[in-house]
Amino acid sequence: MDIHKLDIVHQDFHPGNILSYNFKNYSIKISDFGLSKLIGVNPNNPEKKNIFGVLPYIAPEVLSGDEEYTKAADVYSYGIIAYEIVVGIPPYPDIPHNKDLAMKICDGLRPKIPFHIPKIITRMIMRCWDARVIQRPTFKELNNELQKYYWDYRDYLEYNKNKDLEIVIQIKKAEEFSANQESTNTTTITTTTPLNYQTHPQAIYTSRLLNYSNLPKPKNEENFERELEELTKSFYQINSRNNNKENINLSQNQLKVLKFQQCKIIEH
Repeated sequence: MDIHKLDIVHQDFHPGNILSYNFKNYSIKISDFGLSKLIGVNPNNPEKKNIFGVLPYIAPEVLSGDEEYTKAADVYSYGIIAYEIVVGIPPYPDIPHNKDLAMKICDGLRPKIPFHIPKIITRMIMRCWDARVIQRPTFKELNNELQKYYWDYRDYLEYNKNKDLEIVIQIKKAEEFSANQESTNTTTITTTTPLNYQTHPQAIYTSRLLNYSNLPKPKNEENFERELEELTKSFYQINSRNNNKENINLSQNQLKVLKFQQCKIIEH
């Protein structure tokens, strides 16, 4: 968000460029600004079509050369990184990272998000990797959304509040699913534990030059937009219910204050 406020795009955003000495606190830093640039600088650069990066994290419109690199392309990369964080495996580990994968990404291929991941988080990730660039959120929007989830869930953990909020309910369900998976037999664990995935020898997660030509115009898979629309409807319904609960609680608190004030007036 801070980088984009300065009208700078990163252009090589992937987990290898995210640093921390332990990843257990807030000292997480974004690094490697070698490809970063100010938006609008050198728009007629003849080398602008050269693509350098880690294929699975590059936005489809960048791969196809359909658009200049924009802030929305960094948001796409963030969506893939967020997927990797919540699922526990990198994108497309079992296939070669070649032109065929680039074509599939332009045609709408995205990593599969497991059903037990909280739907609120699934919706956020899917919005980030929407092929319709203008439909992606900004980092300011993402920051506001994640800050709210963080504080709502922290209040639940520390003060046992917000038990009925959807983010709390969905995270608890995800944790219960994980606990059930761990309690199953060894055979089941070996087939479902993310750490047991196999990496294809041509799955390359380091930055490199990618010169793919004649890639298709980016689009979403057939059911992507319908699924995202359903998640969005559910999201707004949930927010409406939560807001109503907050308003009811607020009204009750206001009523208590008024009653207290009336009692003070009567006493005097």
